[in-house]
Amino acid sequence: MQVIDLVRRSALERGAHVREQWVADSLGMSRSPVRKALAYLAELGLVTQEPNRGYFLNRSAGELANVDLSAGSDVEEDAYFRIGDDYLSGRFTGEFTAADVCRAYDLTSRQADRVLSRMQREDLIRRRPGRGWEFQHLMSTAEAHDQSYRFRMIVEPAALLEPGFAVDAEAFALHRRQQEALLRGDALLLPRGELFRVNAEFHEMLVACAGNAYLLDSVRRVNRVRRLVEYRHQTDRQRLVRQAGEHLELLDLLEGGQQDAAAGFLRDHLDAVREIKTRLPSGRGGAAGS
Repeated sequence: MQVIDLVRRSALERGAHVREQWVADSLGMSRSPVRKALAYLAELGLVTQEPNRGYFLNRSAGELANVDLSAGSDVEEDAYFRIGDDYLSGRFTGEFTAADVCRAYDLTSRQADRVLSRMQREDLIRRRPGRGWEFQHLMSTAEAHDQSYRFRMIVEPAALLEPGFAVDAEAFALHRRQQEALLRGDALLLPRGELFRVNAEFHEMLVACAGNAYLLDSVRRVNRVRRLVEYRHQTDRQRLVRQAGEHLELLDLLEGGQQDAAAGFLRDHLDAVREIKTRLPSGRGGAAGS
């Protein structure tokens, strides 16, 4: 985004006043698109709008150095997501070797090895006996994705109602800080893989509070197989801001002892995002997120 690039070039500090006219003059634009861009950054938590005063930075130029503005800015990151997209689209099938990846995605041997090692760590691919690689069993259809959310809609709210459920104060505090950081701009700053990790671990933490190892293991397994298809949906960063707000509301309900209300809220939370991501009809309404 040009506004972020301007802030970085200008070495602005946290709290700096980002005036519409200054941005417009610096970028050679009219104020209308600048106003929209600043409003977008405000939704992402990178700037704060103060009535009758304008916009002020919540992050310094140095903190914005690694903003994830484009999916293709890193060769290995780009190849990682291209391989995933090709698999999900049916263009990447059967077994393959590191040499195949080098040729298809224009990588060096070292780059291909790093990409494949990452995919192996994330349980997306596995080594074949002897030579080569193959994808694990991963969900690749809207119907399978839908089923994963319906499964979570059964398991996760039920975990909140388990007789052994107890708030883990330390874990709640950690995840509250992470979700608040998303509201302050991390929804834009973090790469897609890290965003998935933060939010998957939030839901796993809630289930862990039930003290039932079988429930936790089932949610972790679903998160592993849905990882790649979920990466496709991490580009709507405004939605991730709304999601963080809902996660904080869920923590408030549980810390207030309102487990029944929290379970209903969580089910609606999952149902709404299920409909957004799969585009399959929902039986109930609810909040957007996860």
